[in-house]
Amino acid sequence: MNRILLASAFLLVSISAVFANGIPLAVSAPAVVSPAPKAPAPKLVEPHLHIARSNIAGHARIALTFDACMGQADERIVSTLVRERIPATIFVTARWLKRNPAALAVFLQNPDLFELENHGQNHIPAVDTPTLIYGIASAGSPQAVRQEVEGGAAAMVAAGIPPPHWFRGSTAKYDLSAIGEIRAMGYRIAGYSVNGDGGSLLGAVITEKRIASAKDGDVVISHVNQPTHAAGEGVAKALVDLKAKGTQFVRLEDVEDSGDDKTTE
Repeated sequence: MNRILLASAFLLVSISAVFANGIPLAVSAPAVVSPAPKAPAPKLVEPHLHIARSNIAGHARIALTFDACMGQADERIVSTLVRERIPATIFVTARWLKRNPAALAVFLQNPDLFELENHGQNHIPAVDTPTLIYGIASAGSPQAVRQEVEGGAAAMVAAGIPPPHWFRGSTAKYDLSAIGEIRAMGYRIAGYSVNGDGGSLLGAVITEKRIASAKDGDVVISHVNQPTHAAGEGVAKALVDLKAKGTQFVRLEDVEDSGDDKTTE
C-alpha cells in the first residue's frame, strides 16, 4: 500500500515539474481538414448582335426582339405591334406557350409581322457548368443545355410554329463551350445591342428613352411577358416614337447580321 502511495506521489511531482519548467506534455492535436477547393466560376459572355445598316438618313434599320419567358402576354405591346404593323422577332419558351394560346394565335395569324424563335424549354441559362446567374441556376451540363434547347424547339413545333433557327437563352448569358454546343445544333444565337427594358424592371419613361434611342443596325431586346410592369408602357410608346421617325423595322430572318463570340458565324 505504501509503495502505491509513494508511486502516485512521485507521478504528481513529475507532472508538476513538467509544467513548472514550461515543458509541454505530448498531446495529440486535432487533425486540420482543409476545405475542398471551390470550382472556378465559368467565364460568361453576353454577346452583342447587330444587323446590316440601311445607311439611309432618317430611315434607320432596327430589329426589335422580345423575350416571352413565362407569365402572361403584354397586350400593350402586342396590340401596338399589330395596330402599327411593326415586325418583330419573338423568343418564346415552352412554359410561355402553354399559358398564352390567344397571344400565340395572334402571332400565327400575322406571319408578315412576327418571327417566332426559341427561348428554351424552362427558361434556364444555357451555361454548361453549374453556377447562378441573377439567382437562376444554370443548365449545368452539356446534356442539360441540349435539353433546354431541344425541349423549347419541340414545344414550338408541337404548337404549330415552324422549326426555329435562332436561340436566345435565359439571361442572354453563356459560356463559350455552350455557345459551341448550341451552334453545333444548327442554331444562331441572338445577342443584342440595346437593352430596352432592363429585364422588364425599368420604369416606363427610361424604357421609352432607351428604345427610342436605337440607331441604324441596332438589335433591341425587351420583354413581352410582364403586363403588370411599367416597362411595357414605355415599350409601346417607344415603338410609336420610332415609327414616327421613319425607322425601318426588320425581323432577324430578313436581314444579314453579325454577332460576337462566334454566335452567328
